[in-house]
Amino acid sequence: MIKSFQLLMLFCLGTFFLSCSPEPSASAPKPQVTPVPTKVTLVKKSSSGICHDGTSGSFARTKNFTPYANMDLCISSGGRPYKGFKSSIDIAEQEAIDENRSFVTLYDRSDWNHWIDADSDCQNTRHELLISTSKIAVGFKSDDQCNVLTGSWYDPYSGENYSNSKDLDLDHVVPLKFAHGHGGDMWSREKKQKFANDLDNLLLVSASLNRQKGAKGLDEWLPPNHSYRCDYIAHFNAVMAKYELKYIPSEQRIVNKMVKACNQ
Repeated sequence: MIKSFQLLMLFCLGTFFLSCSPEPSASAPKPQVTPVPTKVTLVKKSSSGICHDGTSGSFARTKNFTPYANMDLCISSGGRPYKGFKSSIDIAEQEAIDENRSFVTLYDRSDWNHWIDADSDCQNTRHELLISTSKIAVGFKSDDQCNVLTGSWYDPYSGENYSNSKDLDLDHVVPLKFAHGHGGDMWSREKKQKFANDLDNLLLVSASLNRQKGAKGLDEWLPPNHSYRCDYIAHFNAVMAKYELKYIPSEQRIVNKMVKACNQ
């Protein structure tokens, strides 16, 4: 009897603990995955070569097309803007007229035709300068002698010498974009081309330093080679004067201080 009672108690206790055991926790809800949108075509160049953006009445019904990220890329590929298209320059200019304020057109590098082959000998401005400034006879990429590959060049920005032309950029001392914003925006395409290929405004320099400089003026960038800085300032100012480009007042104050320091 006692033994039966003990067995019954053990059974009950076992049932009790099993009923009190925590239930397995529910699995955490799966995070919702936001679908990645497919790439949107912003501009379509039709089979007939017409570029349509989203404002064109023919955009939706143009089914056979080549996609482009913007109208500039489509047009530069040889396409034609649709009838009635207004560029961002056209819109900005009209807004300036409506608001009776001055307007500097948006910079478009393609307006400043550079690295031309002025004497039609297959060597453009860059390669002509590579030839004329090398301290040794240059080596060409191919037998046609159009593109320079090797030579010996001194970069005044870094103070270093280079032997591979691929390591060099042809820098506009006064950058094209800087000139555009300081009086060159209203020049004719012919004058812009002259400026972009003027040897007085060109230097072969380290490609990395040229890209570091970008379109900066004297108040924002100077060559890391300190011994060349005053020459660079004088060179920059000479080109500004040659083309009658004007600093804004805040820039002019800084430039004046630089010139004064160089003259001491």
